[in-house]
Amino acid sequence: MSHPQLAIVIVNYRTADLTIDCLRSLDHQARALGAKVFITDNQSGDDSPKRIGDAITANGWSDWAMMMPLERNGGFAYGNNAAVKSLLRQDHPPDYILLLNPDTIAREGALAELIQFMETHPHAGIAGSRLEDPDGTAQRSAFRFHTIASEFEGGIRLSVVSRLLNKKLVAPPVSESACPTQWLAGASMIVRRKVFEQIGLMDEAYFMYFEEVDFCLRSARAGWQCWYVPASRVVHLVGQASGVTDPRLRKRRPAYWFESRRRYFVKNHGAMYALLADAAWTGGFALWRVRRFLQRRQDTDPPKLLGDFLRHSVFVRGFAP
Repeated sequence: MSHPQLAIVIVNYRTADLTIDCLRSLDHQARALGAKVFITDNQSGDDSPKRIGDAITANGWSDWAMMMPLERNGGFAYGNNAAVKSLLRQDHPPDYILLLNPDTIAREGALAELIQFMETHPHAGIAGSRLEDPDGTAQRSAFRFHTIASEFEGGIRLSVVSRLLNKKLVAPPVSESACPTQWLAGASMIVRRKVFEQIGLMDEAYFMYFEEVDFCLRSARAGWQCWYVPASRVVHLVGQASGVTDPRLRKRRPAYWFESRRRYFVKNHGAMYALLADAAWTGGFALWRVRRFLQRRQDTDPPKLLGDFLRHSVFVRGFAP
């Protein structure tokens, strides 16, 4: 039986150990599917390219995995696009391209499940795996698009508001069966080649975060469906690659997160919508901080979150995407 052509792109930035573990989980699956894996290195500035290259040679992975060192660290979209551009220029480009984080471990059959789903759902342009903790606990990875209402709900964190805005929640409960969704976490996201050919590559103006939301929105506007496929199971070591989203670290959120968020709203919904979205989150979050103080709850927010948000909001930075 011949399999559809699959290429897998992994972007490495100072995560050699994670990338090698990810490749180890792909070994049998990549061989079975005839898949090729391309690891782009976003100018890590350490020995990542050598260590990954040595691991590829030592483990006999050279027939399906290859390194692509890049000239600069241009961010997540840039790192993925470098490989995708090369793939699309081939005489026989792959049918599907899987964007996979280095901080993931693909469970057995994860790749085959995605391929089978895409083959049987021709209107699906994008599909994503069930992301889970090492113990199998599901992570929320299928989402709704951000709106003014969802920004207010995310800021205020009040159960009665969440119930009233249930249909607007960005992160609905995890589904146990395949279902359409609006956007997916980019940690394990398969894209039909025709989607790239129709709408183009990911927007490299996003350094990191919101680029997958933007890409899924562009795909949806072009008429493609987006699906969550829980039969494809992938362990996601949350925040290990970026160090940003791991809640245990309580690190100050980097400027590029806020810049990406502002770009998403201004680019896709316009200046006035972005203004209202910023106002909704700011108002909701300010109320939450007052309530947290009065109720003497533990502070689990990233340090200086409100000040950083305002500093990078449209109120201060204007409406340039």
